[in-house]
Amino acid sequence: MDLSTTYMGLKLRNPIVPSASPLSRSIDSIRHMEDMGAGAVVMYSLFEEQIVHESLALDHFISYGSNSYAEALSYFPTAHEFNLGPNEYLEHLFRAKQAVNIPIIASLNGVSLGGWIDYARLMEQAGADGLELNLYFLATNPEMSAQAVEQDYVDVLKAVKATVRIPVAMKLSPFFSAFPNFARRLDEAGANALVMFNRFYQPELDVEALEVVPHIVLSTPDESRVPIRWAAILYGRIKASMAITSGIHTPENVLQAIMAGADVTNVCSLLLKSSIAKIDWLLKSVTWWMEEHEYESIEQMKGSLSQRSVAEPGAFERANYMKALTNYKV
Repeated sequence: MDLSTTYMGLKLRNPIVPSASPLSRSIDSIRHMEDMGAGAVVMYSLFEEQIVHESLALDHFISYGSNSYAEALSYFPTAHEFNLGPNEYLEHLFRAKQAVNIPIIASLNGVSLGGWIDYARLMEQAGADGLELNLYFLATNPEMSAQAVEQDYVDVLKAVKATVRIPVAMKLSPFFSAFPNFARRLDEAGANALVMFNRFYQPELDVEALEVVPHIVLSTPDESRVPIRWAAILYGRIKASMAITSGIHTPENVLQAIMAGADVTNVCSLLLKSSIAKIDWLLKSVTWWMEEHEYESIEQMKGSLSQRSVAEPGAFERANYMKALTNYKV
């Protein structure tokens, strides 16, 4: 049974890739993920705010972005609350590469060009096999157009691609009005992969303390439907690899993603809720299903349920919406 796949130009032994999470803070955990069968590991993110802190006072930076509201300053983490600083991140990345034989993909999280360019190069020098750019940006300024938001992504991608030789993936949100067009623009700008989708963690309003507090809710299997749908629509229309990174909890989720056209499935919440050993469970379960249904390889399955392959392409569009509503029984 051939579980191998090619993702952003990297040959992986299988499509199960732990996504950026606290699990990669430990070299022992990264080794454990390799032992359980992970095809690659995405490192936790280095934040733009950490890079800025290298050259500016963090207090000044967050004050600049907070519109001078004093209560907003407490919402940002202080310097000591970050996982590791930029230099420590690079050292950790280097040690991870020395510890395992699977690809290690570094992660940069930010909103502007800033220090991304230099640190992308340093991550490459530290041994990263690939780089995931996570533009966690919420457009709140009514003067900023959708076109301007998309252009920021394209500009960052082009700048980083001009700096490094390793493959670069763009981690995206689902909140673009014409996602296929935007995906094509990123593809043409040189993205080696599109990672779908970033989860915007919504803040919680504490009505007693009158505060806005961070709140993390781990994903559920149902959340895989949105990225899987878009992977199925984009399959065959772009050259970039595709990764599904929301709601991968079950072997069926993995199979659905691959058949939609994804090259890998990023796993996070499942491992955090349960254990790293779930990687082995996913792989064995997928292998068993493939044997039962007489598939010989991941490549044979890939894209078999994409929009261009199914008998009813409209099922991925408005037809599904109409059919779902009319068939619902009270």
